[in-house]
Amino acid sequence: MRALLPDKGLGKLLLALLAGGFILNFFMQSALLNMNIYSVLEWIGEFYGLYLAGGLLLFCGLLVCSMLLPNPYIGPAAAGLLMVITGFAGYQKLSTTGEPLFPWDLMLLKNAGEMSRIAQGMVSPLMLATAALLVAGLTWLIIKLPKQRISLQIRVLLTGVSASAVAGFIFLVGSQSQIFTSLKYENIFWNQKVNYSQNGFLFAFAGNLRQNLMEEPEGYSRDAIAEIAAKYNALPDVPAAAGKEEQPNILFMMDEAFFDPTRLPDYQFSEDPLKFIHQQQGKVPSGLMLSPEFGGNTANIEFEALTGMSMYFLKDGSIPYQQRIVKMSSLPSIVSILKERGYRALALHPFDGTFYNRNRVYPVLGFDSFTSEQDLEHAERMTPAGYITDKFAVEEAVRQLKSSREPAFLHLVTMQNHFPFTKGLNGPNTIKVQGLPSAYTDEFETYVQNTKLTDEALAYLQQELKTIERRTVVVFWGDHLPALSAGIYRNAGWDKEPRLKHETTLLMMANFELPAEPLGTLSPAFIGPEVFRLTGQSLPAYYKLLEQVRKELPGLSKNVLIGPDGERSELDAAQQLLLDDYRMVQYDMLEGENYAQSLLF
Repeated sequence: MRALLPDKGLGKLLLALLAGGFILNFFMQSALLNMNIYSVLEWIGEFYGLYLAGGLLLFCGLLVCSMLLPNPYIGPAAAGLLMVITGFAGYQKLSTTGEPLFPWDLMLLKNAGEMSRIAQGMVSPLMLATAALLVAGLTWLIIKLPKQRISLQIRVLLTGVSASAVAGFIFLVGSQSQIFTSLKYENIFWNQKVNYSQNGFLFAFAGNLRQNLMEEPEGYSRDAIAEIAAKYNALPDVPAAAGKEEQPNILFMMDEAFFDPTRLPDYQFSEDPLKFIHQQQGKVPSGLMLSPEFGGNTANIEFEALTGMSMYFLKDGSIPYQQRIVKMSSLPSIVSILKERGYRALALHPFDGTFYNRNRVYPVLGFDSFTSEQDLEHAERMTPAGYITDKFAVEEAVRQLKSSREPAFLHLVTMQNHFPFTKGLNGPNTIKVQGLPSAYTDEFETYVQNTKLTDEALAYLQQELKTIERRTVVVFWGDHLPALSAGIYRNAGWDKEPRLKHETTLLMMANFELPAEPLGTLSPAFIGPEVFRLTGQSLPAYYKLLEQVRKELPGLSKNVLIGPDGERSELDAAQQLLLDDYRMVQYDMLEGENYAQSLLF
């Protein structure tokens, strides 16, 4: 039997793990600060206490991994590799969407296969080669290091101490302990970019593990919700623009990463990629949708449109689908409102149904059925590796509407325009664009080609609407701007214009006449009441509240506030009172007792 690891050998192992902890912490900070070593050193100089505490935390984590397996090197090597992958993932997310990596992002690990499809082309050959060399180097090192054994007693002792230290760290970070505040730690949950840049990755990430979506408003109670309900129940319905005939079908078409690329100044297009949309604007209700996100987090735009709630009130980085709704049994929404009025509620998403937990969230919202990529075996793709086309998604939506005997609400979330914007992914590019740096030409022309295909799908949809017997209204909007290279927006002068980087196309169509009125810039939370108004549907008290907010702040987001007369830098007293009511009701439905379900719906 081999001798127990001598004190000298154990000491070397502990020193190696300690050094590994600080090296990994340095790397995680580098990934957070755009791989800028100077910025990391500046951060360490100012927040050295947080860096030391983070290094010790990672040391304890590596030590736990070391003691759990007979070979004391395999566990730390695997954990270190996982941290490196996490750092690169955070770096890539920050580069793409401008947001750091949050704990709830890790829920997408269950979709690793689909994520690899989405990320194709984003991981360079150099990164893959570096990863392969790192794995090979770690494997060689583990083989070459002397085979050692550590006694069970020492393993149990070190595991218990280090695991307790890790658990204690997470608890103390979440409870805002003075131990860490003395190190300049402050959980700035209301501004996650500052939270991560000031506290560092480890403290910010750990501090988010126990975050709620909202803090409880002062005065929250059933009586407070009842008072709000009485106020808005007493308001008259908004006058309907359409006669009260049969209940119409309603089709929401939320188009992935769609916006009007011709809005970018100084770029010249060989032809208009959005011929149909531009022709329709001015003939039908149209405007701009103010997205709460940029480059990603599609589920948050969907959350606003379906629930009428606003991301404005939620903590930075929140994804309600993954953090809260997936744990609920029901939640009032446009789906539940229409179901009570005799509608069938259908959801359609031509991609993996488990993304953002849609397969679990949709039943909570009240959908009767959900069609995902797995149910679309013979779906059309422009190329074998491409996403399912918007044209096919529209065809499937029309088929489902026609097959419904009852009025139907169908919520379609497309996938065709998702990155990567790899030349040839959706067929050949037919539109040339001039005026941008050559390094971005293929990428941007590929995206423009995608929008052209969407425009053609909408033109097809308009024709198909005429074949549907029941009155049908379509609401089309882009969920957020695409995650194009930053240089494309910067070259167009949009890098310092938050409003422009959050406005997407909003358009309504129908197989009956709609008033050709401009919608202005509208947050997705207000789409439901607008559809009800145009189709002559009565408004529940909750939608009357949303209508009042919309009159004062049709564009409500953390990035920009838009009033009836343009952007606002601050709220007046009446607007603040409206938002106080809105916040109270939203807290009640998401984090509170949900008194609103019986009082405002």
